[in-house]
Amino acid sequence: MTSQDSNDVLTTAGIDVGSAVIKVALLRTDGAGTETMLAGVTKRLRRRDPLPVSEMALDEALEKAGVRRDEIDYIATTGEGEIIEFRTGHFYGMTTHARGGLFLDPEIRAIVDIGALHARAVLIDDRAKVLGYRMTSQCASGSGQFLENICRYLGVTIAEIGPLSTQADDPEKCSSICAVLAETDVINM
Repeated sequence: MTSQDSNDVLTTAGIDVGSAVIKVALLRTDGAGTETMLAGVTKRLRRRDPLPVSEMALDEALEKAGVRRDEIDYIATTGEGEIIEFRTGHFYGMTTHARGGLFLDPEIRAIVDIGALHARAVLIDDRAKVLGYRMTSQCASGSGQFLENICRYLGVTIAEIGPLSTQADDPEKCSSICAVLAETDVINM
């Protein structure tokens, strides 16, 4: 962020264009650097063109926050957001993961993101500098989609699956080679 007068207020939109979901967040930062979340919107792509879905999600977030588009000072994108022509800047996924993780918890030094298509682990320092990362290869692609499918089969939400996974005394075994094979195992069980 640039230095600003203590009376300046900046309104920023962040748009993440993922392979399955578009996420929009509106933030307001006051002159003292205090950030306030104004609105957040998530839209599933469902095989739709990401450009109009991004526009729709941004418009919905603006309406929720009571903010006009001309009041936005900066529009940042990540993921596949380079396709959004009205963006002000674009940031790479690992950079946004590092900064977001440190924003949420200043003690954090690693982030794990399981997206619909890719999963990645990012190691960071105390200033959100990326020190190293690992990302899934082709065979693990779709890990996030696999988890969503498993939730649907089991009748639980994505928020419930983590705590639920730690409760089994004798967990069922399924393939760890391929998400498609693992999903087939779960269906057969």
